[in-house]
Amino acid sequence: MLFSFLLPLTFLLTAPAQGPAKAPAPVKATIGWLPDRPLTWADFQARPHASEQLAALTSSTLDVQVGCTDFEFHATVSAVFVPSESWVRDVKRASPALLRHEQLHFDLTELHARLLRQKLSLTKMNCMKLQPALNNMTNLAFAAWKREESRYDGETNHGLNTAKQEFWEAQVKQRLALLNQFAQAPK
Repeated sequence: MLFSFLLPLTFLLTAPAQGPAKAPAPVKATIGWLPDRPLTWADFQARPHASEQLAALTSSTLDVQVGCTDFEFHATVSAVFVPSESWVRDVKRASPALLRHEQLHFDLTELHARLLRQKLSLTKMNCMKLQPALNNMTNLAFAAWKREESRYDGETNHGLNTAKQEFWEAQVKQRLALLNQFAQAPK
């Protein structure tokens, strides 16, 4: 597996008379997905375990921030890369093809962030019963993302099957374009 999964959920619930809620402090430094900011080997800052067989590992996550203000639901879903958990075994021998494979793991994270943003935009959330409904929705999104990441590595043989790698690159690019209206605006 060339990825790891985290799905932090932050619930911000504010009563009507209270001021704005304070956003939680980020736990780790991350890099948000941007269409014009590809990963570089310098972004991979962790070291592999001695027993690890893979050439590289991408740690990315769906960062889901949700809350209710004046009983109105709002959510932010971000695809983020975690440099302190991502690594490349030997950067001097790492190929551009391997970096493209790792980039596509991050692109798949953004794809699933867009799918979750789409689902959230189509769902009316009840602020009084937020947690059970949101947990179910995010658990389903997480499971779909995990299955697709595993399928990607399996079909491409971790990027070694060039034809399948190119197929996945084209498909993910097309799917991202189809969901462009659910791309997160840069901050």
